[in-house]
This record gives sequence, structure tokens and C-alpha cells, in this order.
Amino acid sequence: MKPLRSLSGLIDFECAARWGSFKLAARELHKTPAAVSLQVKQLEENIGFPLFVRHPRHIALTEKGQELAVATGRMLGDLRAKVAALQRGDEESVLRISTTHSFAIKWLVPRMHRFTKLYPELDIRIDSNDAPVDLQADSTDVAVRYGPVREGDPATLFRERLVPVYSPELLAPGQADLTLADLPHCRLLVETSPEAWLQLLNENKALKGKYDFSRGYSHWGVLVQAAVAGQGVALVPYGIAFQDIASGALRQIPCRSAPFGNGYKFLVNPHKEHMLKVRRFREWMVGEMAEMRASLEKV
Repeated sequence: MKPLRSLSGLIDFECAARWGSFKLAARELHKTPAAVSLQVKQLEENIGFPLFVRHPRHIALTEKGQELAVATGRMLGDLRAKVAALQRGDEESVLRISTTHSFAIKWLVPRMHRFTKLYPELDIRIDSNDAPVDLQADSTDVAVRYGPVREGDPATLFRERLVPVYSPELLAPGQADLTLADLPHCRLLVETSPEAWLQLLNENKALKGKYDFSRGYSHWGVLVQAAVAGQGVALVPYGIAFQDIASGALRQIPCRSAPFGNGYKFLVNPHKEHMLKVRRFREWMVGEMAEMRASLEKV
């Protein structure tokens, strides 16, 4: 077995495999197609097996070529990520977090001081963005995303429940708390439709009278803020309202919370999952979510 004497053949091979063309690979590498083809040919001679089947007008990976293309792509991706981090000089000291607007504003940012107190040496960068994140191509270290979750999935941090919340400003003089029986006399705030409200009332055997569903919002964070402002009673994901409940800005009506298929996932850049800063942030998030889950179960 001959040792590999040069990585240049692997770089040309990975590029040609990705494009499925020597011509397009040559364009990316600023070489001629003949030069790329020669590098790949020399690599094949060195490793002792063909990587491409060469047809008159196109090339196709062999079975072994496909396996090597995956391994080479992963290796070069790791290498490029490492070089970029070293060029920035922040590989170990900067933690880049991507998350959604609502989660950043209503949960993560108000609690981030707890993490930075534990690890003051880390420089935290939070990108608030509802768009999908490409952790393979991005400089982001970790992402917390909201969407459908499965129990048992190691990426799942917390499965949401919907809870009714209100501002203490809604209480009449001398009134201690609101209950489900008070809701026919309140404006009920909804996220796009009243279906979840009706499900919660039905499960708690409190579906009585007429209800005012005259305020709708398309964003959970805005819905929670409307409740804080005293605009009505809102049915919201517990995680988004958690900080306001803990601070007393919102109160929770005691009842059985409504099941919800969505929750939060912890996603990691595959090139960085081994890093200490990522492991520390994951452990902290798991602990914070466990605390939140325990507080929900007490109601």
C-alpha cells in the first residue's frame, strides 16, 4: 500500500466529485480541466483503484469513489472551518449562538447572565434569526431552533406546553387571581386561531358560555408581550412566557396545560461538537430546561 504523498490530488478529486465534472471543478480551482483530470488520475494510481468511470461526455463516481468523496468532503470541511477560526483568532474564546427572535428576547437573553457568570472568559455572540441555519457552512457554533420535537431525540431540549397567562393589571380591586371561570368575561388573545384555546378549555371541562377571541397575533413573542401589557389573557408556550411568569409580570391560571407538538432543539456545528465551549453551553441549556420543566409540573 503506497502512502499518500500529496493532498492536491484529494482536493481536485473532492471538487470534481462535488461538481460531477472536471470542467466545473477546474473553474472553481482556477486550473485547466486537463490538469484536474491528471491530478485525479495520479491519485487513482497512488491508491490503487479507480474513483471515476469516464464516459465520453461525463464522469461518474465508482462505489469506492463515492465513499472516498464523503470522507474527503468531511475532512476538507473540518480543515476549512479550522483555518477560518484560526484566521479570526476566536476558535476557543467566542461562542456563536443562533436562535429565533422570540426565544432570544423572551428566554435566552434574560438568562444569559447565569451562563456568563459561570464562564466569564467566553465572548458570547447571539444571532437572532427565524430563518433556517446551515451549520455545515456557517460560522455558527450552536443553534437553538423551535419546531416539531420527538421524545427520546437527543437534540430535544424541551417539549412545549400551552398555558394561559395574564397581567396582574387585569385583576379587579380585591381579586386575588383569575380562574378559568373568569374567562368568558375576559378578552382572550390567540396565536392565529382560537383552536388551542378551545382544546384547553374542553380538556379542563371549562368550555362554557361565549368567549371573546378578538385579538390575534402571528408571533409568540408579540403575543406574550401583549399579555404583559394587559391586553387580555393569552394562551402561550410556557418557555416563551417563563421569564415573565418568574418575574411576576405575568401570572398563570392554574389548570391542566395543553399538549403541544413543538419545542426546542439544540443543534451543533458538526465540526465543533467536540469543543469545550459547546459542551459547556449544552450542559447549561439542559440544566436550565430541566429547571423550567420542573416549574411547569408544579402548576
